[in-house]
Parts: sequence; C-alpha cells; structure tokens
Amino acid sequence: QVQVVESGGGLVQPGESLTLSCTVSGNFYSIYNTEWHRQAPGEQREFVAGLKIGGTVSYGDSVRGRFAISSDSAKNTVYLHMNNLTPEDTAVYYCHVVYTYTIGARHEDSDLWGQGTQVTVSS
Repeated sequence: QVQVVESGGGLVQPGESLTLSCTVSGNFYSIYNTEWHRQAPGEQREFVAGLKIGGTVSYGDSVRGRFAISSDSAKNTVYLHMNNLTPEDTAVYYCHVVYTYTIGARHEDSDLWGQGTQVTVSS
C-alpha cells in the first residue's frame, strides 16, 4: 500500500512565501515522476510543477520564476517552494506521484493523488 500526503498549506498574505511538502510512504520500488497541480473553486485542475527521476523539472506558465520544486530522496519527499504569492494562487494543491512497485520478479507502474492541501492568499 502506497500513501501520498501533502502538507504545509495555510493562509498567507500577498507577497509572502510558503513551502508545501509531498511525502510518499509504503511499499514502492521507485518514484519516477512527481507533479504538483492545483484547483481553484470553479476552475479546472492546473499543472503547477513537475520533477522527473533524473532531475528534469518543469513549471506551469503562471508560476514559472516564482515557484521552485525540489526533493529530498532520503525522506521520499518533494517540496514546492512558492514565492511572491498572489490571490490568484489560492487553490487546493495536489501532489500526483507515478511510481513502480514489485510483484514477485516483476515491476508494475501505478500512480496516486494525494488528498490536497489548501493554500489561501489574502490580505
């Protein structure tokens, strides 16, 4: 069983910073892609940032230059560092993980979404 848990959300003022964490636990072999997405009320879910095995990173247009994604492999945790936040960044932030697990001698792929963490930017 694999679990994905986000944390670090909260209420901040415009211009402030916040760091979200996405921690993966359980019985998996490796993680090869971790992405952050967000969804504001009444809006579609939007890609924010991604980190692939090997270190390739990518960002959505609306956050490029303000957000940064990083990881601590020893903790199986990926971070989303958010700077210069604006009210338009208010949303539930979700972590999506693509991983492999082992069944006998085989490796199988799967993916999992976390439950989300609320970020509210307001004065």
